[in-house]
Amino acid sequence: MEKEAGPVTAEARPDGPWDEVPAPGRGERDGAGVGVAPRTAGAERTAPRAAEIYRDVHDSPAFREVRRRYRRFVFPAAIAFLLWYLAYVVAATTAPGLMARPVAGAVNVAMAAGLGQFLTTFLLTWAYARHARLRRDRAALELRWDTQEMTRGAVR
Repeated sequence: MEKEAGPVTAEARPDGPWDEVPAPGRGERDGAGVGVAPRTAGAERTAPRAAEIYRDVHDSPAFREVRRRYRRFVFPAAIAFLLWYLAYVVAATTAPGLMARPVAGAVNVAMAAGLGQFLTTFLLTWAYARHARLRRDRAALELRWDTQEMTRGAVR
């Protein structure tokens, strides 16, 4: 491999900074070829590991409630918006006579529906932000603060 300093062969390292804590099965191998957890320097761990804390938070009822509130808004809203968009596209391709029908002056059904797409995009954005502010943000922020407090003394 050529570099600015001249021809130098680059050495590829199989590990990286993310490998400080190997994934299961990526530790040392014992005699039977089975992965063994790497040895850690030092004595017994007293503080919980950050991964354990995040796993516990992920399994907590508070986290499940935040996700449930998110899903109860996002899935129906996304389905409704996609159906509205597909209805517009299907009507534009299969019913050109309907879409060309004038509504007011030079504005026809297709133009009104296209502007309606923009309007519903902005309305959906506003509704999402409002829903997040009223139903999820406070619970998510409390969960975040609790998690930060728990990980403050955690082993990384």
